[in-house]
Amino acid sequence: MNPLTEQQADAFKKMTIPDVLEQNCRLYGDETALIEINPDRKVAPRVTWKEYELIEPVRGGFYRREITWNIFNEKANRVANMLLGRGVGKGKKVAILLTNCLEWLPIYFGVLKTGALAVPMNFRYTAEEIKYCLNLSEADVLIFGTEFIGRVEEIAEDISENRMIIFYGSQECPTFAEDYNELTGDCSSNPPGIPLCPDDDAAIYFSSGTTGFPKAILHKHRSLMHACLTEQNHHGQSHEDIFLCIPPLYHTGAKMHWFGSFLVGGKGVLLKGIEPKYILDAVTKENCTIVWLLVPWAQDILAALDSGELKLSDYSLEQWRLMHIGAQPVPRSLIKRWLKYFPDQQYDTNYGLSESIGPGAVHLGVENVEKVGAIGVPGYGWQIKIVDENGVTVAPGGVGELCLKGDGVMECYYNDEKATADSLRDGWLFTGDMAEQDKDGFVYLVDRKKDVIITGGENIYPVQIESFLSAHPDILDVAVIGLPDTRLGEITAAIIKIRNGHTCTEENIMQFCHELPRYKRPRKIIFADVPRNPTGKIEKPKLREIYGAAHLVESQNMG
Repeated sequence: MNPLTEQQADAFKKMTIPDVLEQNCRLYGDETALIEINPDRKVAPRVTWKEYELIEPVRGGFYRREITWNIFNEKANRVANMLLGRGVGKGKKVAILLTNCLEWLPIYFGVLKTGALAVPMNFRYTAEEIKYCLNLSEADVLIFGTEFIGRVEEIAEDISENRMIIFYGSQECPTFAEDYNELTGDCSSNPPGIPLCPDDDAAIYFSSGTTGFPKAILHKHRSLMHACLTEQNHHGQSHEDIFLCIPPLYHTGAKMHWFGSFLVGGKGVLLKGIEPKYILDAVTKENCTIVWLLVPWAQDILAALDSGELKLSDYSLEQWRLMHIGAQPVPRSLIKRWLKYFPDQQYDTNYGLSESIGPGAVHLGVENVEKVGAIGVPGYGWQIKIVDENGVTVAPGGVGELCLKGDGVMECYYNDEKATADSLRDGWLFTGDMAEQDKDGFVYLVDRKKDVIITGGENIYPVQIESFLSAHPDILDVAVIGLPDTRLGEITAAIIKIRNGHTCTEENIMQFCHELPRYKRPRKIIFADVPRNPTGKIEKPKLREIYGAAHLVESQNMG
């Protein structure tokens, strides 16, 4: 662990992340900055004479590209100078709709270097959601990739007025867009020289949308630097650490974890693929030391090891020092199983929201593994409180809404004064998450405020039941929701996905739940897949839509 000194941290607080990129060039210019690995791709992309990637179409079966810090910065400068040449500068907004690739981060940093706001977009958005988010954020430019040609073409006529549409990819440029390679090819690779400060607006991120259409979240440059400092303080990244990034870069979680390595010029590896073999191969071949996983991916790795599909002896994993998880509650049983396979690894869990610039507002800490189940204690530079419905801090052990305060809190929900007023009060971010704090100061997530089930006047917190059920040896994934009931208002339903090769009945589950208080036991068991968004969060509105109406009809007929 190598956290920065207080003096070093104070110096970084005066900088913006484009400044950090320039500093990395000065210190480590010819060293590798980023690597892209795509195990499913065997053919090299279209490359112009202006491209700098070192291309290795086959390296142990992997498609692979890499760039140095100097090239990373030159690419970002080309993007910045291209945008500035088209009148896109301070106050303008540039939407980025790409899957993870080597160009993603240079484009992001290029936007920031102009003083414009980067607007990363979820690659699962439908055409209508893309249009909605472009309009909500008032984006002046859309840069999109090959995978989105059909979706963008569907709305091109509606979104093209007073908006640049730029295509980046290996196919021919669609007629409704301009070609990224042609636009940037002759642009200067020198720094654009736009002065930036921590108080400047930097980015608009979108909420996950699990409760409806996403909200636009405005952050300043100060927030981005706070994310860098928080992550580096928690996990002590050094220049020698190599970070494996698997989650989508449009989300704050993946990028802000990488920010801890970025701050010290550490190498980043972008892996396109979540299969257990791909992950262990990448850790082995690229000598990765830090990996951030989502719960389903960790479960898949454990299942592959349990079944013998993968053998640890086939991989070189001794250098893998830290595995950490966030974005959703982590079952205790998962970490116990993980540490049996990887007893020498450090483990951490992180809590945060896009409104608090991603992970780290609360974190367990690698030294507190005995507290697995808690989301942890206030992160570096963060304050927390847990309050009741009147905003009064609850006593230890009491359940209330978790509130956060720190430099990473959003400026506002862009173009949504009401939502901003509801969530930001006297500098505190009201998260909508229900939590409790034990006598040692560790915070336990109870549930989303909107997901609390009220049955017969009793409050039930689904996360608690999900955590209990996840310990069942036959259960791979579980979601607990409330279903409408004519007598009790709501009843508790558990949607359960069984592990491959295992069998389990409703009777088995009900018997297992006898350890729960009677009012917490699920009234209905449904064996089905558990839908999750790209960051691993359960899509509970979708589950309520699928099962809610049918159950209400059923309960009315029974009544």
